[in-house]
Amino acid sequence: MTASHAPDRLADLASKVPAVTLSFWVIKILATTLGETGGDLLSMTLNLGYALSTGIFMVVFVVAVITQIRMRRFHPFVYWGVILATTLAGTTLSDYLDRTAGLGYLAGSALLISLLIATLAAWRLTLGSISSDHISDPKAEAFYWVTILFSNTLGTALGDFLADSSGLGYQGGALLIAGLLAVVAIAYFRSNASRVLLFWLAFVLTRPLGATVGDLLTKTHEKGGLALGTVVASLTIGVVLAALIVVSHRRRPARSPAAPL
Repeated sequence: MTASHAPDRLADLASKVPAVTLSFWVIKILATTLGETGGDLLSMTLNLGYALSTGIFMVVFVVAVITQIRMRRFHPFVYWGVILATTLAGTTLSDYLDRTAGLGYLAGSALLISLLIATLAAWRLTLGSISSDHISDPKAEAFYWVTILFSNTLGTALGDFLADSSGLGYQGGALLIAGLLAVVAIAYFRSNASRVLLFWLAFVLTRPLGATVGDLLTKTHEKGGLALGTVVASLTIGVVLAALIVVSHRRRPARSPAAPL
């Protein structure tokens, strides 16, 4: 290793987020799907309600974020544990806003979009960049996780709107989101669009994909689902998710540099 490459290598080791590869997106979609089924398990199957479930998951999220920020280096299960916590809290928080608080899917989505944009704007004004390629500073981590919490909550609202109110159903909603993700992927490989912007677009869109897939797995046949139930679906997805995390992070891939936005 030459001296000129040593600082980059040390910075790579210090980063506390994984490289954004295909396995990253597969694990992220599985985590968001588990967040959907797990959130419904607590709020609906166990009948704790959206408010209490949100309170429980927000405590889990705060504890997970503090643990992540205090870690000195990247740990895959801690990182993906925080991602899962954001999807669990995002599921029940979105349901609370849309259903219990009576905002509805469109108003709830508009509120969450505003919160997401405000968080990204505050992040950029404070630190000068919203790039997620390298995260090691505690301030950047705090912005990173709040942004992810709002993006996953927004994705839940969008997914529920597509599945329940748009007339597309669970399968149609999943296909539409998959198509939009394909457009983002084409823009990534075939255009000079901001990689940072494309990352956050993909991050938001993978949440409603997970939400619609989760509903497809758990809802009854009469509602267009596979009727696996929240318990069976959550356990199955959890096992697959853990296995993929172990396999994909045995050897952490090198990251490519990303220009700040």
